[in-house]
Amino acid sequence: MGNYVLENDELKITVSGHGAELASIRDQKSALEYLWNGDEKYWGRRAPVLFPFVGMVKNKQYIYNGKTYTMGQHGFARDMDFDCIRQDKDCLWFRLCSDEETLSKYPFEFCLEIGYVLKGRDLTVLWKVTNPSDQTMYFSIGAHPAFMCPLKADEKQWDYFIDFHTDQDISYNLIKQDGLVGIYGERLALDEGICPIHPHMFDRDALIVENEQSHCVSLLDPDKRPYVTVEFDAPLFGIWSPTGKNAPFVCIEPWYGRCDAVDFQGTLKDRAYEQVLEGHQVFSREYVIRIHESR
Repeated sequence: MGNYVLENDELKITVSGHGAELASIRDQKSALEYLWNGDEKYWGRRAPVLFPFVGMVKNKQYIYNGKTYTMGQHGFARDMDFDCIRQDKDCLWFRLCSDEETLSKYPFEFCLEIGYVLKGRDLTVLWKVTNPSDQTMYFSIGAHPAFMCPLKADEKQWDYFIDFHTDQDISYNLIKQDGLVGIYGERLALDEGICPIHPHMFDRDALIVENEQSHCVSLLDPDKRPYVTVEFDAPLFGIWSPTGKNAPFVCIEPWYGRCDAVDFQGTLKDRAYEQVLEGHQVFSREYVIRIHESR
């Protein structure tokens, strides 16, 4: 699949038709690249959409209506080709609909549309999930954009900071084993909402921040100036960089769904944060990536 471009005087945005995945966010004036480049040495993706699952299902299987299905981490949409259904000066829309292949592993008809709207230095990412059937649909959806951190080759990631835009310390959960959450109630001490990134911050995988503790997260440079901010309404989010790789990026991930817990015993309907969409209804959400003026 090809790439599609949006640009204005401030930013140039590139999106791949494969996975409808954001592939580049480049500052037109400074030529700085803000999105991770997908180097497989660290992580071969850039900003995949997670659908119809976020995270891992226990034993890589889930149960619906008494039948067991196999499912890998984060679902399948990120690995499928989308159709570009609209390309205007300031927006792109992509579509993926269910077919025989998806129905064999996920027994719901669906139409997933992903939009990108560029205005100034704000990129709005839109999700629209349509249930075309009479059947109630269960799903999760999430974002996984990776942002350069550090921004420049002569800087170190642990000179940077994260701003959670809250006056409370953050409580987070962690993966315990097999991609399943099982460590709860870890604390991240904040100073006016900010904490430094330290070399061992991601030694135990992603920080999973639940219960709507924040709806805005920024990465800050060594002078504590924000350079990228993600705003969202999602009930939880992840902060991640690959464990033990000293990877030069940090992901800020708004989620409507989560991996199973190590002690999970339920069916698809019982999964934490599972979204429910009745027949012929539409689920619409969005989040904003704001690129601040270059230093």
